[in-house]
Amino acid sequence: MTSPARPVCLITGAATGIGAACARTFASHGWDVGICTLDDDTRAAAESVASECTALGARAEVVLLNVTSDDSCHAAAATMHERFGRTDALVNCAGTTRFIPHADLDALPESEFARTYDVNLTGTFRMIRACRDLLRESGRGAVVNLSSIAGTAGLGSSVAYAASKGAVSTLTLSLARALAPHIRVNAIAPGYVSGGLPSRVLDGEQLKAVEEKYLVTQALPRLLEVTEVAALAYFLVAGAPGITGEVIRMDNGLHLYA
Repeated sequence: MTSPARPVCLITGAATGIGAACARTFASHGWDVGICTLDDDTRAAAESVASECTALGARAEVVLLNVTSDDSCHAAAATMHERFGRTDALVNCAGTTRFIPHADLDALPESEFARTYDVNLTGTFRMIRACRDLLRESGRGAVVNLSSIAGTAGLGSSVAYAASKGAVSTLTLSLARALAPHIRVNAIAPGYVSGGLPSRVLDGEQLKAVEEKYLVTQALPRLLEVTEVAALAYFLVAGAPGITGEVIRMDNGLHLYA
């Protein structure tokens, strides 16, 4: 008897942080995974994540992906089709930011707005569009986008980042409507996540100061872990067939005081 095909999840920004945690979480639940990484600078980290997923019994494919290129997004989808023959879920974790004080408007050039939007917002749209047919053919297609509490509260590393994440939340609502009933689309809006994007753009002292600030400005004096966000992403894909068009805050109660 032929065993049923394992479900497959494609994860962008999966060499580190939340994306890497998502790859390990899906692999631990019996999914095969596509681990997207930007370039050769991050390939070793992606290969390490792939090895961890393989050790969990999954098939894992490292996929070079630049979400600012439509051709690259379509090539990633084609690689998934060639390697696995299917894609049942897409988790969009690729993101970028620079820390710029919100009140220093002169320090935020238009080029930074364009760069941030191109990765965080348009890149998310490009990937969903590129994977749309595979997700529809799955019969269980689901997308999880990584938004941020920054997008609902106007907080975060820069005004450009906050605006881009607010747009990701709106994109999620629009595409949940447009792609129904074949593909569900949801988003997670985390607060500060230990091991997330800030840890890759701040030095040690800056990171410590940011973490100390969040510990005293949230209802719960703790830091989110990447594994918690990954667990919610997995639930939205595999355990919530009736949920679409939702943007779920996960911020230790930061929004209560924002």
